Amino acid sequence: MGVRTILHADMNNCYASIEMLHHPKLRGHPVAVGGSVEQRHGIILAKNYEAKAYGIQVGQALWQAKQKCPGLIIVSPNYDRYLRFSRLFRKILADYSDQIEPFGIDECWFDVTGSRRLCGSGESIADEVRERVKSELGVTVSVGVSYNKIFAKLGSDMKKPDATTVITQENFKDVVWPLPAADLLGVGRATQKKLTRYGVKTIGDMARLEPYIMQGWFGKWGLFLHTYANGLDVSSVKPVSYETAVKSVGNSTTCPRDLTNDHDAHIVLLNLAESVAERMRDLGLMARTVQISLRTNDLSWFERQMPLAHPSMIATELANTAMQLLRKHFHWEAPLRSVGIRGTNLTPIEGVRQMSFLEDEARRERKERLEYAIDDIRRRYGHHSIGRALLAFDDRLGKLDAKADHIIHPIGYL
Repeated sequence: MGVRTILHADMNNCYASIEMLHHPKLRGHPVAVGGSVEQRHGIILAKNYEAKAYGIQVGQALWQAKQKCPGLIIVSPNYDRYLRFSRLFRKILADYSDQIEPFGIDECWFDVTGSRRLCGSGESIADEVRERVKSELGVTVSVGVSYNKIFAKLGSDMKKPDATTVITQENFKDVVWPLPAADLLGVGRATQKKLTRYGVKTIGDMARLEPYIMQGWFGKWGLFLHTYANGLDVSSVKPVSYETAVKSVGNSTTCPRDLTNDHDAHIVLLNLAESVAERMRDLGLMARTVQISLRTNDLSWFERQMPLAHPSMIATELANTAMQLLRKHFHWEAPLRSVGIRGTNLTPIEGVRQMSFLEDEARRERKERLEYAIDDIRRRYGHHSIGRALLAFDDRLGKLDAKADHIIHPIGYL
C-alpha cells in the first residue's frame, strides 16, 4: 500500500474547553480546572489560553497560580463529562478508520491509509475531522498528519488551537529537526537534562549522532529515540476499542478530613462506588472483583481485592464488598487520608449470568432497575440531584471531589 497515512488528533485544552462550553460566561476569562485546597489536592489540571498567558502551568499549586493571576477562575473537574466527550470524539474518528489507538482521554492516533480512496488525503481528512468536532462537540482539535506515529503526534503539538500540520518524508528534516529535543515523544525531563548536558539541543542534533552514542547514554531506549528522530518509527496503530478494552474502572479521593472509623469509611466508599457503578453501566460492563486502595495520614499505603459472589454494577454491592475488605485488613492504626475503589476483571452486562438459588434474583434486578433510573435523573438534573440517605450524614464526605483516575486500557491509564 506504500507510505502509510497516520493522524494524531488532540482536543485543545480538553478539560477547560469542555467546562467553558458548559459555562459560556467563562469565555474570555482566565480559567483553570483544578482540585480543591480544602480537600488537599489543590493543583492545576488544565487551563485555557487566557490563563496560559499569565504563565499558569499544569501541575502548579492553586495558590501559586492565584499569585500569578489573582482573577483566575477555578472550576472543579467533572471526569464523567470528560469521558463522555472522549467517547463522542472517538465515534467521529471511527467514521474514518477502524484502527484507533487512544493516548489518554483527549487524544489518539488513527490510521487512514486504507481510507484515502474513499475519504481523500490525510490532510483533507484531518480538516474534515476538525470541522466535525467543532460543529458536533463544540470544542477544537489539532491534528498531525504524517507517515508514522511519532511525527503525527509531533504535528498535532506544533500548531494550536484548531490546526492541521503535515509532516512528510520529504519535509521532516526542515520541519522536525530544528525543534527542541524535548518536543520528541519519549524525551522526558531527565532525558532532556542529560541531552542538554551533552550539548544536544534539537531533534536534529539527536538524529545526527551515531546510534551507539545514544545507546551508551540511555541504553536500549537511546536507540528508540535515535530511530524516532530520524523518522524511522514503524510501530502500528493498535486498533483498541474504547468500550471493550477497558480493564478496570475506579475512583479515588483525598478526603476533606481524615477518616477515623468504619462509618466514615462507609460514607466515602459508597460515594465512590456510586460513580464507579454508574460509569460501568455507561460502558455496559460489570465487575467480578473489587479492589480498594488506602493511604493513611502517615502516607503508608496498601491495596487489597476480593472476588464478588457474582458480577455486579450495583453500587451497594461494590461498597459492601469494599467494606468487607477494609474491616478484614485495616484496623485503624492511623487515620485514613485517601481512599480508592476499583471494579476489575470486567465482563459485558449482556453476557450470560450465573443464577443463584441462595439469593432473591428478582430483588437484584429491582436494584439494577433502580440504579438505571437514578442514572437517568442525574443525567437530566445533575449528579447531586438525588443521593442516598447515608451520604447526607456528613456533607463534606457525602459530596467528594473524586478522581476518575483508574479507567485502565492495555496501553495505560485513561
